[in-house]
Amino acid sequence: MTRPNVAVLVGSLSARSINQRLSLALQAAGSEFLCFAPVDISYLPLYNRDLDGDLPPAVKRLKKQVEAADGLLLVTPEYNRSVPSVLKNALDWGSRPYGASAWRGKVAAVAGASTGALGTAVAQTHLRTILTHLDILTLPQPELYVKVTDALLSETGDVLSPDFERLLVDFMQRFAAMIGSGRA
Repeated sequence: MTRPNVAVLVGSLSARSINQRLSLALQAAGSEFLCFAPVDISYLPLYNRDLDGDLPPAVKRLKKQVEAADGLLLVTPEYNRSVPSVLKNALDWGSRPYGASAWRGKVAAVAGASTGALGTAVAQTHLRTILTHLDILTLPQPELYVKVTDALLSETGDVLSPDFERLLVDFMQRFAAMIGSGRA
């Protein structure tokens, strides 16, 4: 049986991003039943409606990667109690021009990490609102708001806690099941 393809978008540009580390841990947790294709959103220009008629090559590449995916894994930090601009920019570009959204009908899992007690709960709430508008079905449970500590994830994304590893595997299994059924 062919494993579903998942496009992975991380909403942080930081080289030492804890969300990139969480993304790697999630990909490892789901590697037996999903294939992953990281999507680099750092190269996208800022969204400009004037370019809707002739999309920049970087935007065409983003849309092609999203359209080829069976599902989306969105891993986001929280900036000022919301979604990072780089991730929102990618979502905006992928939905353009009007009527030609690459996101429509996709299924997604949303996760995020921070060093604070609330994880990325507020950003994920905002992100889920945006995804609903874009006609993206999101995994409802389990929600994954991670407070990263040195005892949880290594600098390279290795999971250091068996309990956390079980949580990530469960999260990815539920996501894979959702992709298989085509609904949340």
